Amino acid sequence: MKKKIAFITGITGMVGSHLLDYLIKNTNWEIHGLVRWRSSLENIEFHIESINKKKRIYLHYGDLRDYQSLIPAMKKSKPDYLFHLAAQSYPLTSFTSPLDTYETNILGTHNILEVVKEHSSNTICHICSSSEIFGKVSKENLPIKEECSFHPASPYAISKIGTDLISKFYFQAYKIKTLTTRMFTHTGPRRGDVFAESSFAKQIAMAENGLTENKIYVGNLNSLRTISDVRDAVKAYFMLVTVKPVFGECYNIGGNQSLTIKEILEFLISISSIKKKLKIIKDSERFRPIDADLQVPDCKKFKSHTGWSPEYNYKKTLNDLLDYWRKKIKKNKNYLVR
Repeated sequence: MKKKIAFITGITGMVGSHLLDYLIKNTNWEIHGLVRWRSSLENIEFHIESINKKKRIYLHYGDLRDYQSLIPAMKKSKPDYLFHLAAQSYPLTSFTSPLDTYETNILGTHNILEVVKEHSSNTICHICSSSEIFGKVSKENLPIKEECSFHPASPYAISKIGTDLISKFYFQAYKIKTLTTRMFTHTGPRRGDVFAESSFAKQIAMAENGLTENKIYVGNLNSLRTISDVRDAVKAYFMLVTVKPVFGECYNIGGNQSLTIKEILEFLISISSIKKKLKIIKDSERFRPIDADLQVPDCKKFKSHTGWSPEYNYKKTLNDLLDYWRKKIKKNKNYLVR
């Protein structure tokens, strides 16, 4: 039987690198990844030997915004499965860089699906949208179902609506085998420090090492988030494409535990070695102009179809996130507070 081939955009990011870990451990698939020329390989450093020896893992250099750069990668890999995870994924950053966000997320999704259409049309394509597309949802509409209307609260959310609709369009117009996920908050080791809970963990780890004053700078602490672990997320993505996939469908995916940002912060402080010394400081630059403040998903559709359910609880996830930052800062103390 021919070995399956997966192609991951964003393979060096938090989710992409964890998906690589999962596929290496749980399958015999050959894995190809798209890498920008300037991308750090830190998140996949444990696989560098296999990459150098071309042992199951192959990297292709290109940029989602440059269609021509994607053609050689798709021609060489001819994947059975595409996991389109690459994006400008920071909502707050999207307010200061909206055009870059639109170009990366909307044009980038168009380009990757167009190159699939032209050069690998039988590929099963997972397109990663976002729960941010739902935006500001009233309490009466919780939990959020797939049919909920879009109320984007950031340029990032607008770009992900574009991603979502492009995925649907390529299925309807060209019969490309797309599956769209709207993943709610997922975190864990390797989470970027521009996200609230990872920023808190990083600031705590820096304070524990005496690198900063014992202050944690925060934005809006009232938003409600349903937390899941990135390791549960990548298992969900694997099951999405392998458990009787229904092309053209979209799915909400998320955890079982909902917390305010304040509760997340308080838990991280509670497991710090200097918890009694830490002070919380509100920083106006960390507030979004508009916030999607109620993010609670209804995941029945995905769970009933695949049998997936989260295995990690938020305490384990946040412990691992803080330990991740402790290890990084012990190794390299030259980090900025952000």
